[in-house]
Amino acid sequence: MALFDFLEKERTVAGAGFNRWLVPPAALAIHLCIGMAYGFSVFWLPLSKALGIKESIACAADIGLLERILSSSCDWQISMLGWMYTMFFVFLGLSAWLFGGWLEHAGPRKAGVVSALCWCGGLVISALGVYQHQIWLMWLGSGVIGGIGLGLGYISPVSTLIKWFPDRRGMATGMAIMGFGGGAVIGAPLADKLMKYFATASSVGVWQTFLVMAAIYFVFMMAGALAYRVPATGWKPAGWTPPATNGNAMITTRHVHASKVWGIPQFWLVWWVLCLNVTAGIGILGMASPLLQEIFGGQLLNLPLSFNELDTAQKAQIAAIAAGFTGLLSLFNIGGRFFWASCSDYLGRKATYGIFFVLGLALYASIPSLAHSGLLPLFVIFFCVILSMYGGGFATVPAYLADLFGTQMVGAIHGRLLTAWSAAGVFGPLLIGFVREYQIAHGVPKAQAYDITMYVLAGLLVVGLICNLLVRPVADKHFMTDTELAAEKKLAHERDAAASNGAAVTSNGVTSPLAVVFGWLAVGIPLAIGIALTVQKASVLFK
Repeated sequence: MALFDFLEKERTVAGAGFNRWLVPPAALAIHLCIGMAYGFSVFWLPLSKALGIKESIACAADIGLLERILSSSCDWQISMLGWMYTMFFVFLGLSAWLFGGWLEHAGPRKAGVVSALCWCGGLVISALGVYQHQIWLMWLGSGVIGGIGLGLGYISPVSTLIKWFPDRRGMATGMAIMGFGGGAVIGAPLADKLMKYFATASSVGVWQTFLVMAAIYFVFMMAGALAYRVPATGWKPAGWTPPATNGNAMITTRHVHASKVWGIPQFWLVWWVLCLNVTAGIGILGMASPLLQEIFGGQLLNLPLSFNELDTAQKAQIAAIAAGFTGLLSLFNIGGRFFWASCSDYLGRKATYGIFFVLGLALYASIPSLAHSGLLPLFVIFFCVILSMYGGGFATVPAYLADLFGTQMVGAIHGRLLTAWSAAGVFGPLLIGFVREYQIAHGVPKAQAYDITMYVLAGLLVVGLICNLLVRPVADKHFMTDTELAAEKKLAHERDAAASNGAAVTSNGVTSPLAVVFGWLAVGIPLAIGIALTVQKASVLFK
């Protein structure tokens, strides 16, 4: 046997009686690690003082952009560091698109291993960048190489989970993608503790933190990748009735080739559905802290003062409250991924997205009135619901694609669709930042500068609702013929269940109970700790 043969897809085909509930924790192990991309802002403030330690060392006023990038004698601006956040999601979408087809043929195990090498290797290169004080190394390491790892890790379990859970597609993908939303609630507190541990009089402790987290993440991601199994061709859960007998025209039993989706109207409609839902939500995530502080100001401290009337100590107090608000939104982002995706198994994907847009439109349009009335509790509740639907949109869309285009190449199709996330990751923050700054520049008080923003976001949801309403079943001409499907299955190294396992093609999933318990504990305990810490931080909102 050649070295690394165990990574080949043929070696990951599950035997008879394999417990399918072992696959979700494997996916979570990877998603909880790469989900730290959401929490990378915890590094910005320390990195902005990497040389000065206590205070930032400013670059000369006349220094050019290239000199600033290559300089090792002045500290980085937070705006320069923030570009990594944009790069994460741009390269996530691009790599998911470019390598989605390869993943379908290579299998989730190989893709998971490559994801671990890229994401953790990117952290190591970033550590070198911090040590040498070269921001371009950080952009290359975590931004580009790490971003590629994000894309591969994000889509690696999608096709596999949908095939293991044809009866609960939404719930299955919701469990895994919940992990991506939850990565920050584990990683950010861990990073904070590590930076404090490694901080010295000459170091802010970031490069050491990068190395430690790279090692921890590599162990978890490799364990997850090696635990992946794919069902043999023809496998199905015992007692499950295939969708064809359910009379739902929006669920197909045929399959579209990923290379053809660019020319299918339904793909572009769903692309815009995801893009517009993400654009609205990601903008809120990016401005949640200043939004709460500037709108409610002294009310957060039971004082009749605007934000600009507060002193430095009072602003520090409301900043802590706003951090709790951001943490609360993160919890609803996580929970919404599982809740809404699971609901979509009963409501249907199209109806679930319809709820996102109709309810979201009502909530966004109500925000200015709540803000002017000082109704803080309702304001917080409305934003929590909005963020639950933001996360729910990510978790529901893989099942939406499987319903429309079939399961054979859903991972590759999902990868192509994630270019919508890349677009939204750039467009959302720029749009919302521009509208806010334009308002303030033209004399609008900060407390009212978000009104137009909310109405703009509501308008985007109207367009998203129209796109979703236009989605119809895919025309017959777009599906693969039996010959094309057979050729694709051969490329994907699929084998017949009965032939490969010598057993029936059904499984009740009742074996390996200890392995299932251990797998869920391995991912559940860190996630529970992260959620508990986030709840503790969010509790300041209710004091």
